[in-house]
Amino acid sequence: MNALKNKVQLIGNLGQDPEVVTLENGSKLAKFSIATSDSYKNAQGEKVEDTQWHNIVAWGKIADIVENYLNKGKQVAIEGKLTHRSYETKEGEKRYITEVRCNELLMLGK
Repeated sequence: MNALKNKVQLIGNLGQDPEVVTLENGSKLAKFSIATSDSYKNAQGEKVEDTQWHNIVAWGKIADIVENYLNKGKQVAIEGKLTHRSYETKEGEKRYITEVRCNELLMLGK
């Protein structure tokens, strides 16, 4: 059961090309977002499409794969864990962000 404590699985499409950075120590960091969609019928019987955006962070070999093979619109399956962090803007405002740290990546589609 311990393996299920913080596990996220998503299938979605990239909203834009990934941002890949090589750090001073040589390791790579890739950031991108994917959209997942769900639909349901509202009280009036109309179909409603609900799209959610998820921030994804990948390191190391997965970041290499992201850099070389992923671009806007590509469909992927992601497995990872939720992480939360905060940062300060240039104006001194504190911001909070939730991301999925990618442990596994599967490219889907064409």
